[in-house]
Amino acid sequence: MKSGIHPNYNKVVVHCTSCGNEFESGSVLKEIKVDTCSNCHPFYTGRQRFAQAQGRIEKFNRKYGNK
Repeated sequence: MKSGIHPNYNKVVVHCTSCGNEFESGSVLKEIKVDTCSNCHPFYTGRQRFAQAQGRIEKFNRKYGNK
């Protein structure tokens, strides 16, 4: 590998803006801010809303006569 062309890889603290969770990761950036993390994301917490979405589709189909 050529020397002097690769960025420095550092340990950084990742901040979640939704829940305030902080965890350590590696990156070439100085700091990382994310909107959702595994602590507050619905897929990981089990708070998904599939049933509500299906109810909205059925309501739309009843309203406009689609079968």
